[in-house]
Amino acid sequence: MRAYTRTVPAPGEPERLGIETIGVPEGSPVELDIRLESVTEGVYVSGTAHAALAGECARCLDPLTDEITVQVGELFAYPDSATDETTDADELPRVVDEQLDMEQVVRDALVLDLPLAPLCRPDCPGLCAGCGEKWADLAPDHGHETLDPRWAALREHLPAD
Repeated sequence: MRAYTRTVPAPGEPERLGIETIGVPEGSPVELDIRLESVTEGVYVSGTAHAALAGECARCLDPLTDEITVQVGELFAYPDSATDETTDADELPRVVDEQLDMEQVVRDALVLDLPLAPLCRPDCPGLCAGCGEKWADLAPDHGHETLDPRWAALREHLPAD
């Protein structure tokens, strides 16, 4: 068993670590704290990946920052092992030339743990559907008059206020 601590830069497009609304900025550090354990069929990698996040709030569209720490656990199969012979090439990573490519394992762990709708704060009120302004910046009595479209033709016959 060996333990390693490494800091690697986050990749950019098209391998970006993120989704449309939030992700790890390109080039920012991803801290890996991992253990490599030799097992019968390969090398088992376990540990954590930690990175800073940047994105925008899904409700008010303000920029936001956060941090994420995810657990990583994956078996890398030895060449010509029973696991290597009984699994598809894309089903399980392999030890290649006595090296492990952790990029896909870390990407999968990080992206799957990202919030689908990130919020700047849990009680973010979002935007007004009528004018598009942030509810947090509007007066408490803010509202928009809505006239039922079925009655719109009668409006021209009403006296002006």
